Amino acid sequence: MFNLVIKNGKVVTSDRIFKASICVNNGKIAAIVEAGSPIEAEEVIDAKGNYIFPGAIDSHAHLNDPGYCWREDYIHGTAAAGVGGFTTIVDMPLQNEPALTDATIFDKKVETVSPNAYVDYCFWGGLVDYNLDKLKDLDEKGCVAFKSFIGPVSPDYVSLTIGQAKEALEILKDCDARAGFHCEDYSIIKWEEERAKRKEKNDWPDFLNSRPVIAELIATQNIIELARELDAKVHICHVSHPRVAKIIRDAQLEGIDVTAETCGHYLTFTDEDVIRNGSLFKCAPPLREAAAVEEMWEYVNNGTLCCVGSDHSPCELSEKSEEKHGIFGAWGGISGLQNVMQVVFSEGVVKRGYSPTLLARSLSEGPAKTFGIYGRKGAIEVGFDADLVILDPGQEWEITPDSLHYLNKISAFVGLRGKGLPVCTLVRGQVVAKDGELTGQKGFGKLVRKAK
Repeated sequence: MFNLVIKNGKVVTSDRIFKASICVNNGKIAAIVEAGSPIEAEEVIDAKGNYIFPGAIDSHAHLNDPGYCWREDYIHGTAAAGVGGFTTIVDMPLQNEPALTDATIFDKKVETVSPNAYVDYCFWGGLVDYNLDKLKDLDEKGCVAFKSFIGPVSPDYVSLTIGQAKEALEILKDCDARAGFHCEDYSIIKWEEERAKRKEKNDWPDFLNSRPVIAELIATQNIIELARELDAKVHICHVSHPRVAKIIRDAQLEGIDVTAETCGHYLTFTDEDVIRNGSLFKCAPPLREAAAVEEMWEYVNNGTLCCVGSDHSPCELSEKSEEKHGIFGAWGGISGLQNVMQVVFSEGVVKRGYSPTLLARSLSEGPAKTFGIYGRKGAIEVGFDADLVILDPGQEWEITPDSLHYLNKISAFVGLRGKGLPVCTLVRGQVVAKDGELTGQKGFGKLVRKAK
């Protein structure tokens, strides 16, 4: 007898969709059996003909805990993740106080957040100019990757020069660890900002022009060249434009170990949304033109962009105030953790006709392989954690502030409508969210370390 069986569903993997029942024992997938086969189980969940996806993994989330918990914390952030179909988050090291830059901070962070997590979580390690001698310790602790900036960053973190990035990659190569980079050229952005500020008054096209695609291209190409030279493993965070995706694709075809992600907002919104709506749609890199959005989808579909994350970057409403902070000072970030899965299904499958298998590849398998947790997470396979999401493809939705489980219920996604919604999320065989409501237990979520 099994602990749990999920029946009457269409199982979605990275390359096929088939009818089957999923059997669970002790939090693991114990069997995948032909639909209609008689199975004895202590508990049965009827998927009612809906899709069953592997649990989504958010490759890029800022939960701000500890330190900046007025923006977001593990209680609200992981609750939102569970409701939205994310069963594991990969939490960024910055917008924390202190930033996660050594082994002692790692231990303290685990102690702080572990009682509050509803879903499982991994840590990005910090990669800054003052902790190169701490990277091996962080890798031993289980950080799944290391985050750095080749471009401007908030005051609580530090950008690297290309020379410093080279030394860091040499160290991380010895650990077989991957470094992730925010790729925008520092000098171009700072110069363009200064040019714009010479004007008597700035507008949103000034912000967009200060972060041109060429800045993202140059920084990405520099990191790719370092990876080529050192035979190192790199990850390009939040790719915003197909020109950038193309040079990543070319590098991958050459055999360079470069992975890359994009985000739900780069697949949905455009630069016109920034111009019309202002700071709510401000992010870095910025939103791009409509034609770029369409082309980005194909780079997700062909696996160049193997992860679609949220870059969940929450804030208080006052931090988005243009009147108070100006266009360049207003908080740059979009809260999207809860909504990525439904948006990618609606925009990609319903609106553009891609197969649902795209979600299994870019939200589950790709992130799990990129961050060294595949085999435990990332697929519906026997022996994997029973992280599963039942998604109703026919359910229509509109994102409202009241529907969000964030601490600060503001998001560029509010007002968006679509079709296809996660209706049940299971983490290690336990239902943590159902029909938009949180049902799990705080503290159930566990730290997942990079496999050695």
